[in-house]
Order: sequence, then C-alpha cells, then structure tokens
Amino acid sequence: MAHSVQTSTPTVTVEISGKKYRVPAGITVVQAMWHAGHELVRGIGCLGGVCGACGIVYRTQDSYELKNGMGCNTLVEEGMSFSMIPNYPASRAHYKMETLQDPKEELATYYPEAARCVNCNACNKVCPQEIDVRTSVWAAVFGDFQEVADLTINCNMCGLCTSRCVADMAPNLIALYARRTLGAHYHEKPEVIIQRVREIQEGQFESEFKDILSADEHKLKELCAS
Repeated sequence: MAHSVQTSTPTVTVEISGKKYRVPAGITVVQAMWHAGHELVRGIGCLGGVCGACGIVYRTQDSYELKNGMGCNTLVEEGMSFSMIPNYPASRAHYKMETLQDPKEELATYYPEAARCVNCNACNKVCPQEIDVRTSVWAAVFGDFQEVADLTINCNMCGLCTSRCVADMAPNLIALYARRTLGAHYHEKPEVIIQRVREIQEGQFESEFKDILSADEHKLKELCAS
C-alpha cells in the first residue's frame, strides 16, 4: 500500500528505493523524496542540473529500460521507480600541475585505463548532459585535449558515466585532467587575469573582501545587484 501525502493537487504513485509513495504530480524526483520524508545525506546543491550531486537511476512504468538522470530536473511519472545513486567510487589520480612535464604523454601514467575503451557507447547513453563521452575519451588518448574541452564543456561531474563503463574508467575525471592541463600547459595565460591576480595578492581589494565576508543575506543581495 502506497504511503500518501496530504495534498489537494493530483498525485502519482512512485516507488522510492523499493517502497511505494503517493506524491504530487509535476514535481521532480528530489522534491518527491523530500515529500516522502527522505533525508538526502549526499549534498544537493544547485537544484538546476549543474552541480551533478543528485544522480539517480530509474525505470518508468511498463518499461524494462534502466535510465539515469539528475534528480533535480527529472519529473516523476505514474508508476516510476527510482533510487538516488551515492557518490560512485572512481580511481582519481593525484598529480601536481606544476610538476607535469608532458601532460599528453603522462595521461597514460595517471589514467592508463583510458586506452581500454571498447567503444560500447554506454557512457553516451547514460550522460544526462548528452555529451559525446566516448569520443572525448579517445580524443584524450590521442592527445587532442582541445577537442576534449570542447566536447565536455557542459560536464557537471555527476560521474554517472563511471557507473556504466565496462572498462572500469572514470571518463569525467579523464576529461577533467585534459581540461585542466590544457589551460595550465597549452594555452597562453590571459594578461588581464594575471594582472588581476597580482592586484589581489597585493591587497588592493581587501576592503571589498571584508564587506562581502561580513555581509548578511540582505547585504549580499544588494552587493550582487550593484
């Protein structure tokens, strides 16, 4: 028997982590979990599909297909079954940007599994941002870090690609390595940014920082609007 939620709006029956609930129609999966009294321990940040913290796995009614998405922008449906995916374990390489000598060659040192991609396309099917993840992995392997950056510009680091990869890699972390090293080692440094960092280090904005750090919510809104 589904647990009911007191509401005057139309409701749908969903199954959350194996238990049925009736929740208001038209709300998101995250909102449905809140309505059902679930405490979301993993940090939920933006509620707009950007931070990547609310990865879910779900099935819709009368469908065998297992789908993935972001809980904050996936709407509930009658008969939907879903669970939130916790932070998925991934092999995260540890490197210092300033000690890398040849980042394109050293990709094989820090992420050797990248070369094991079998073109199964599972990562593309699971990506909620509709990124061509498979191509980005091969672009990284062949040293085209600019192509990686262009393909993964919308990646929110949800890590769902890791959950489906048959080669046991974390495509999002490989893309992050390529994008970071591209900016640090292969792009010219914008002079305007270098100058601004220098000004900050020299303390030219100390009073502004103090105003921001001491401001309450009302004052922060004023500062953002000014």
